[in-house]
Amino acid sequence: MDFETILSEYKTRTCIMSVEKLENGGYGNIRIVAGNKPHYDDMLQTMHKAFIPDSPYEEYFPQDKNFEDFCYRSAILGQPLHTYVSLPQMGLWLNMFLLPLNSNKENVGYCIYSYDVTPVADSEQRASLSADTASTVLQTCIKLRGSTDILKTFREVIEDIRRLCGSDHCCILLNNEKERKCINFCEAIKPGCGLIPVDDYLDGTYFGTPIFDIVKTWETTIGDSTCVIIKDKQDMEWVKATNPVWYKTLNQSGTKSIVLFPLTNNNVTLGYIWAVNFNVKDTVKIKETLELTTFFIASEISNYLLFQNLEILSTMDLLTGVKNRNTMNVAIDNLVNGKTKLKYPYSIIFADLNGLKQVNDEQGHAVGDELLKSASAILQNVFADYEIYRVGGDEFMIIAEGLDKKELNEKIDNLKALASEKENLYFAIGTHVAQNGEDIRTAMRSADEKMYDDKKQFYLSHPELKYR
Repeated sequence: MDFETILSEYKTRTCIMSVEKLENGGYGNIRIVAGNKPHYDDMLQTMHKAFIPDSPYEEYFPQDKNFEDFCYRSAILGQPLHTYVSLPQMGLWLNMFLLPLNSNKENVGYCIYSYDVTPVADSEQRASLSADTASTVLQTCIKLRGSTDILKTFREVIEDIRRLCGSDHCCILLNNEKERKCINFCEAIKPGCGLIPVDDYLDGTYFGTPIFDIVKTWETTIGDSTCVIIKDKQDMEWVKATNPVWYKTLNQSGTKSIVLFPLTNNNVTLGYIWAVNFNVKDTVKIKETLELTTFFIASEISNYLLFQNLEILSTMDLLTGVKNRNTMNVAIDNLVNGKTKLKYPYSIIFADLNGLKQVNDEQGHAVGDELLKSASAILQNVFADYEIYRVGGDEFMIIAEGLDKKELNEKIDNLKALASEKENLYFAIGTHVAQNGEDIRTAMRSADEKMYDDKKQFYLSHPELKYR
């Protein structure tokens, strides 16, 4: 076959790939048998070495299971293919076309591979999808953009994706690097498939391995690719060789096939989406659809997480980690106006730090801040099930719904005992147990007065610590 004549007609970077067909229906070696001048020049520029015809493809292109699958489908199965994908590790976008060629060799197939690489995404190319794929992606975008309940909408979207993939189980799993844990954002399970919800093993291990440790291996396994697609035993053997930790869990869970995409926004991996035991006959369609759908999904999740963080910042005291005064005022207003109700009896606790000003004056505000954080940590330990607010500089308030006088006294004793273990940590405490019908403002006023009485008694006993 005259490869040079064929290639001379192409202006873009173009080469001819050969794929070895194995007796079991799989593929063996994949090679670049010839290339045109733009391809030769590209190899010199990007790989800094001259192209040698009939070389293993991985000597010039990043090794990628998805690219190998495309070459196999085109060269052996005779499918014309096109895709436009991101190469996140390289910061590039790849526009690739594969056209099958006739072969005069029984166990070798050929295809033309024409490609273009750019550093910036081309919106027109991203939109050049099949009608079915474009319709599916558009429906997902409309659902997400028009949602007033984003979590409910995502549950609908993940079920749509599960049906599209013909999958037993689809899930979006988010990473929390700081706490080294994963969060089940949404999932859909095919009725009767026998698979268990992700939440059942998120707090423990999955077949003996912590979930977070498994997820951390996926980044390396995906590598320079956009995703991982495992569709048969040959692919499973590849996972076994490259990621034995993940292979163990796939094998023991009865997973026969899986497609796994990272959810990346602004070069940050938020998490992953997967479809287990999908319809492998639709592999190309599934890959094409999810490559674009995940772009929009990641963007919506990023916006949702940003909104959550802003909401937290607006309600939390950043130094101590408890709720701030503004949040307390809103809670009190809602109780006074009857928008929310408390279960009687409930307790109001005011806790103020004695001697903080002296610590700030003599040891510096950094030491004083650490004292405040220690005080907050003790309060959160003792009153873990209740709402804690930082009212002012060194003053905290707690609303303890359903807490009676006996339980309250036990907690106050525990609070004082824990505080005594810390240097310079002295609480002035005032409490009030509200009975049926008692107004919360009356309860707060009573607790506040008792707290100041306790503070006066402390300084009478410790005049050396009285602030000046």
